[in-house]
Amino acid sequence: EDAGAQKDLRAVFSIHPESITLAAAVDAEIKKIADLKGKRVNIGNPGSGQRQNSIDALTAAGIDYEKDLMAEQVKAAEAPGLLQDGRLDAFFYTVGHPSGAFKEATAGRRKVRFVEVAGPGIDAMIKEKPYYAKSYVPVDLYPGAMNDENVDTFGVKATFVTSAKVSEDVVYAITKEVFDNFEDFKKLHPAYS
Repeated sequence: EDAGAQKDLRAVFSIHPESITLAAAVDAEIKKIADLKGKRVNIGNPGSGQRQNSIDALTAAGIDYEKDLMAEQVKAAEAPGLLQDGRLDAFFYTVGHPSGAFKEATAGRRKVRFVEVAGPGIDAMIKEKPYYAKSYVPVDLYPGAMNDENVDTFGVKATFVTSAKVSEDVVYAITKEVFDNFEDFKKLHPAYS
């Protein structure tokens, strides 16, 4: 249920991109986003942010998710198992890396590759929607994946937020603490690297 604008919400700083990541079974012959046509693809469960990210990516690439592919709508956690079982050809998941779901997806018997989510349509969309930014999948985190180099995509900026009700002094102190100790901060989670 859309409750309208969060009038007291304030962005403090953006951290890492939650990348719109596309993984596909090698045997499904999906080498680029256009190859998803006619395939069984999980776009995410209804109401999820990742579903909207998937639809944005597909639309920007000129693909109508309702007509051009067999769109599945399961939760991200179920997709790796379905891909390995041959019940999906590919799935999207918006996540920071490394991700347990993609470790699972790329570690099974069925060979899996990450597919680039890029192109002129995607570039135009990133320009138009300021909450998106270019990113990539660092494939060295997934030794089981059939990729030799990092895979270009785009992401949602993971953003540290606060309320307008919090004092400026507190927000300043926290922000200063993070950036004065940035190298230590980056060690808190692999996604921050």
